[in-house]
Amino acid sequence: MTSVNHFLTMLSSPESFQPPAKIQILVVEDEYILALNLRESLEALGYGVIAIADTAADAIEKATELYPDLVLMDIRLQGEVDGIQAAEYIWNNLLIPVIYLTGHSDQSTVERATKTLPFGYILKPVNEQELYVAIKTALSRCEREQFLTTVLRSMGDGVLVVDPQLRIKYLNRVAETLTGWRLADAQDRPLTEVFSLVDERTQLPVESPVAVALQQGSTIYMSDRLLLATRQGTLVPVADSATPLRDPRGNVTGAVLVFRDDTQRRLLEERNLALERSRQQDFQIAELKRLNQLKDDFLATTSHELRTPLSNIKMAIHLLETVLNRQTSLGSDLRPEQSAVTRYLQVLHEQCDQELKLVNDLLDMRAVEADSYPVELIPIHLQNWLPHLAEKFQQRCAANRQTLQISIPPTMPPLVSDLNSLTRIMSELLNNACKYTPPGGVIAVAAIATADSIRIWITNSGIEIPLEEQSRVFEPFYRIPKSDRWKHGGTGLGLALVKKMTDHLGARITVSSESDCTTFTLEFPAIAPDTLTPSQES
Repeated sequence: MTSVNHFLTMLSSPESFQPPAKIQILVVEDEYILALNLRESLEALGYGVIAIADTAADAIEKATELYPDLVLMDIRLQGEVDGIQAAEYIWNNLLIPVIYLTGHSDQSTVERATKTLPFGYILKPVNEQELYVAIKTALSRCEREQFLTTVLRSMGDGVLVVDPQLRIKYLNRVAETLTGWRLADAQDRPLTEVFSLVDERTQLPVESPVAVALQQGSTIYMSDRLLLATRQGTLVPVADSATPLRDPRGNVTGAVLVFRDDTQRRLLEERNLALERSRQQDFQIAELKRLNQLKDDFLATTSHELRTPLSNIKMAIHLLETVLNRQTSLGSDLRPEQSAVTRYLQVLHEQCDQELKLVNDLLDMRAVEADSYPVELIPIHLQNWLPHLAEKFQQRCAANRQTLQISIPPTMPPLVSDLNSLTRIMSELLNNACKYTPPGGVIAVAAIATADSIRIWITNSGIEIPLEEQSRVFEPFYRIPKSDRWKHGGTGLGLALVKKMTDHLGARITVSSESDCTTFTLEFPAIAPDTLTPSQES
């Protein structure tokens, strides 16, 4: 009670007031006599009057220059700008509290003034006790609000406050910078005008988290990858949360949105992801090298371990065949079991050849993959070379009642390529054509030259590869559907090796199939022989 009685005594005896001597007040009044009276009253209360201004512009200038502790502001001033506009500028930009001191109390003036959230409103004539209480109250409130405003302004995040109707009530400076709106322009505008979000992926508008926070009455975090559409039309990545504001009774009185420019975080995240991808790629490359080395070691060891026993088996088969042939030549009749042995020796001979071919194919495929398969580019005259290559298939075709046709223009320019690789490729394609062409069928080989390329076709009749299967024919161990694997034999690596060797030569191979015919097309880039180093033509 002692403090209350002391306060009442002070109100009844103004001469006993002991306010802090440091408080300096700017008086803004366009009637000079009233301004002098205010100065006398303030000085009588122990306050200092730092200056007197008679216009809004003069008030703003003196407040900016002198930085008083408080401003007593008349509402009606000379000039285009009135005291309400000046008070709003002084608080928003200088954080100096303003008390309106005016003789105007009409409803419209009071409504305009209260929108600027003044620190007091005193009607003339001025009572010194009311003036003292208003000043003390304003300074006490200002201390709290200056602290809060300073905190909000110094925050690295944007702060936006709305009322329950989603009208803007406050923006701190970071929010002003990010949205492109000044508080004076944004105040009381709908939230959607000032803070509009779009989805980064779809570029479609997104419901504001502030509205959701008000609807649900709980904190809502922004989803990832949101962009803020600024007043200038630019898009800024943003993140953070919206929280409803409540009064002491728990009623929702608005919401506060805290948000930040998320550009740097996203750049850092993308950089970290890129570094992680790079590390993963480096690891995968190192692992691939290790696996390739293991594959090379395995193939080298396996090829040696397989070739040696296979060669020994072939030698044994040859010796047994020699013994059986000698008995036959001496006129001895082979017993049934000897005839069976002869047949099985032939089977073993063919299977040994097949296994040796598999080993060779695997080694060649690995060499091509490792880019270590030797290539020597020389001019190859297809009109001479292809018929010569086809000779070793002619006898096989004749035995199977197949027709092998070679059609190469005599004026065909030379194909510049590697002879060993080309021989391997064409032999494999011709071998396949012979295997899958039925008796009476035709195998045709043709070539043509253009300005940019040289093309070779190998076509065989009697089998058609379904369209959906054509992209798989170059896969290792692929078998044509419904084909007789045991009848046709083979390792299943031939076409896969052909594809890799063709790519290795810088050429291209394609397959097409229709009307019971299948065609493989080789396309080589046209290279002028005179661009090569001197070498022996084939």
